[in-house]
Amino acid sequence: MRPKHCLLAITLLLICSLPTLAQDKGLWTSASSSAKTITGDISIAETRVTIDFFNFPIGQIRVIQAAEASALFDTDVNAPGGGSLYRLNISANQHFQRKNTLCGSEDVQWMVTWVEGRTLSVAFFSGANAPVFTMDALANTTDRCGTFQYGR
Repeated sequence: MRPKHCLLAITLLLICSLPTLAQDKGLWTSASSSAKTITGDISIAETRVTIDFFNFPIGQIRVIQAAEASALFDTDVNAPGGGSLYRLNISANQHFQRKNTLCGSEDVQWMVTWVEGRTLSVAFFSGANAPVFTMDALANTTDRCGTFQYGR
C-alpha cells in the first residue's frame, strides 16, 4: 500500500471510530440512583422515548446550548456535549419502577437531554410553558420533576 493510501486509510479509520458527538439517540443504562429506582433504562429515538418498556411520542423543539446545560445539569460549559429540548406528554397516572411516577401528581410535558462523553443527563418538567434554563429561573421553578443520569 502506498504511504498516501495508508495515511488516508488510517484517517478514515480514526474518523469512523470516534463516537458521535452528543448523540442522545439509542439505548442508555440507568446510572444514578434515581434512574435505577424510577425509570430504569431509557431509549430515545427520533419520534419516541421508551421508559421502563413504555413508549411515549416525543417531538424535538430545539437544541440546548452549553450554558443552559451547565445551569440545569451542573456541567462544564466548556466541555464538548449536546442535547435537546423535547415536547412530550406522560400522564401523572403512569407508574414506572416500584410504582414511582416522574412528577408526582403532575403530567410531564418536557424532556431535556444533555450528552457529555458516555453520559446522558435527562430532566423532566411539567407545565404548559417551555422551561427556562438559567440559574435564576431554575432556582425558582416548581415545574422541574427530576433529573436522571444514564451511561453507555
